[in-house]
Amino acid sequence: MRVKDELFGKEVLDAEIQIVGKVSDVILDRDTFEITDLVLKKTGFSEQIKSSENMVPMELVKVIGDKILLKGEDDL
Repeated sequence: MRVKDELFGKEVLDAEIQIVGKVSDVILDRDTFEITDLVLKKTGFSEQIKSSENMVPMELVKVIGDKILLKGEDDL
């Protein structure tokens, strides 16, 4: 998988299908080269007011498809 083509810019949704942000970067484990975290940039009106980023551990990712769906409390 090419990280840039497959993940960057994808919308991330929480378990209630609310948009959390878009993937702007990833964090890799130096030893295994596995993705450990997604770096999200807020989208929409909140992005215009204040630029901020959030990190989401890959353990919280449920599905990666056209969009990225995060696990809910029932999944943990």
